[in-house]
Amino acid sequence: MAEKNVWFITGAGRGMGTDIAQSALAAGHSVVATGRNASRVQDAIGEHENLLALALDVTDEAAAAAAAEAAVARFGRIDVLVNNAGNFYAGFFETLSDTQVRAQLDTNFFGQLNVTRAILPILRQQRSGSIVTITSTAAFVGGGFTSAYAASKFALEGWMESLQAEVEPFGITTTTVVPGFFRTELLVEGSSTIWPELQIEDYAEGTAQTIAGFKAMNGQQGGDPKKLANALVSLSDSGTLPLRFVAGADAMAAIEQKLTTVQDQIETNRTLSASLAFDA
Repeated sequence: MAEKNVWFITGAGRGMGTDIAQSALAAGHSVVATGRNASRVQDAIGEHENLLALALDVTDEAAAAAAAEAAVARFGRIDVLVNNAGNFYAGFFETLSDTQVRAQLDTNFFGQLNVTRAILPILRQQRSGSIVTITSTAAFVGGGFTSAYAASKFALEGWMESLQAEVEPFGITTTTVVPGFFRTELLVEGSSTIWPELQIEDYAEGTAQTIAGFKAMNGQQGGDPKKLANALVSLSDSGTLPLRFVAGADAMAAIEQKLTTVQDQIETNRTLSASLAFDA
């Protein structure tokens, strides 16, 4: 049996966050599960003596600090932080309002920073712990109708990759989880997915077609979030959490294609790029 740890999970009221919480509890760990509504978190996960359900809006820095304090008050420590909370402002860039784009970044990027900023001092004092952040294939491969979402996830990737070097001296590890399409509630309209506010005729047909495509995909995604949750807990328990875990065959294929494309772009202008240094 692996050492019992305390997991702190955001966005645990539904979807992958719920599955990760249930998997950690089943493995014998204690879990601080957070979401905008604590009752909904409790109902989604179920009663358990090692569960503390807390209300947390990740965009509220003071609420993040309070949740971290409550976690330590209940369990004495935090060992694994899972930054999972997020949503999807879907739409072509010009059809997303400035308010929508900023809201996307506030939740998916700055929200994760708020929670990590509240918990990192605890991990540093312990000289141990793991920070796990859920990104997306869209953190590597941008595409139409996902400009705001991809921007928020690309930002997480750069932040986590840099954070790893900063916290490693304190015995803290970081893991970026890069999932493909999993059968979660991310594409549920009005819940996790928000459509564009602005109407522009040039984009009208593409918007209608893309929205219809996303609605048809909802509930049909190939990835099983329970299997991903179990994999993350197993990796953590074995002490082999990688710096990056690309999750799902579709995610691996998309990122491998992107890596090939970038390499081709380098080769196309290798001589020109190498010529840009000051002459000796």
